[in-house]
Amino acid sequence: MGRLFDGPWPIVIIIVVALLLFAAPKLPAMARSLGQSMRIIKSEVKEMKNDGKTDTTDASGPVEGTIVNHPKAKPGEPTDGTDVPPSNRA
Repeated sequence: MGRLFDGPWPIVIIIVVALLLFAAPKLPAMARSLGQSMRIIKSEVKEMKNDGKTDTTDASGPVEGTIVNHPKAKPGEPTDGTDVPPSNRA
């Protein structure tokens, strides 16, 4: 009788059977919650690794102060150099 708990496998099997019997309706929700938590942790770790690095993917230089893609400008229309669409000007 004392040989039942000699190894870890009988205890693991008893715990798995008890979980399946008593917590079966809650298992999908617990698995979904665990997956969401792992995704959040993974993204936070990736963000922490990239936190001190600068983005060097765009080698064309800064684009501050220039109009890259005017939101309302159509090809062929003259622009007066402002970055505000014509319908929103005061």
